[in-house]
Amino acid sequence: MNEHNNTLRTHYTGEFKTKVVIAALKEQETLNELAHRFGVSTMMISKWKQEFLNCNSKFF
Repeated sequence: MNEHNNTLRTHYTGEFKTKVVIAALKEQETLNELAHRFGVSTMMISKWKQEFLNCNSKFF
């Protein structure tokens, strides 16, 4: 019998990701503090921050 892991992924809005990234860029809190405050992993914050930094030239 095959058992599948039925956990659902959480979908975060662009607005939420932006809020987290801006807080991370301010560097007033550690990644651990931000992860606790926003309820996401430090790896997720780092990923979003890197994606933002890689794409920010598209805005100019």
